[in-house]
Amino acid sequence: MVEFQFWSLLSEPFMQRALLGGMLTGALGGVLGSFAVLRQLSFFSDALGHSSLLGITLGILLGVNPTLVLIPFAVLFALLVSQLVERSALPTDALLNIVYSSSLAVAILVLSRVKTYRGGIQQLLFGDILGISPLDIVVIAVFLVASVIYLGLSMRAQVLLTLNQDLAGAMGVRTRWHGLAFVILLAVVVAISIKAVGVLLISAFVVIPACAGRLLSRSFPVYVMISSAIGGGCALLGLLFSGLTNLPSGPSVVMVQFLGFLLAMLLSSSIHLNSRSS
Repeated sequence: MVEFQFWSLLSEPFMQRALLGGMLTGALGGVLGSFAVLRQLSFFSDALGHSSLLGITLGILLGVNPTLVLIPFAVLFALLVSQLVERSALPTDALLNIVYSSSLAVAILVLSRVKTYRGGIQQLLFGDILGISPLDIVVIAVFLVASVIYLGLSMRAQVLLTLNQDLAGAMGVRTRWHGLAFVILLAVVVAISIKAVGVLLISAFVVIPACAGRLLSRSFPVYVMISSAIGGGCALLGLLFSGLTNLPSGPSVVMVQFLGFLLAMLLSSSIHLNSRSS
């Protein structure tokens, strides 16, 4: 019975789109997350994800597809927050907390009063497996290819920026330009991942695969590839579990990622023990 349900689910077009979109998004999140974690931008992605609900709200108020509004909103919001962090004397984590809490509160208040809104706030907060459309898949694939090309061509600069920003500037790396480009890519990843994961859990989608990949790798290129593979694989398994159990897609994906992280910790510990004993 379970086997029949599984194959019946896979034959559904919406599930095929969800699995493909989730796998591509997970891989993209793993790639950029591997850089974001080492650059201590994890909380930045969390703040951006929470604030993205405000962009969705703007799309609803304007009567436009929220996905079309969310990407430019996320990019603009990320650039503004970056400037605010650079110019403010307040601690970065405190400033980001103020920004995303206020944005999330405004968005939820407005959504609760919009009578024409037919969706559910729960779907926005925790993800919706039915929400991934063919347009979303195309957008995700384009940005995945663009991100891989950009990061591959600028790998030396990205590694130097990750290790030491002052050293990168001294060696001729355009630190400000590459920093802004990475922030824009991170904003786009957050924006296009909202449908699958939801607003509240988007940070985990970027951070957990990267942390698991870090435990299993000793070189930077391998670290990026492992993080991407974990991101894509966990998204695939999480969405399958979500479809079979009729549970929200976002929490399902994140729980699979957490289990993958625990497995990575066990493997990393056993590798260390074997290396010491030998």
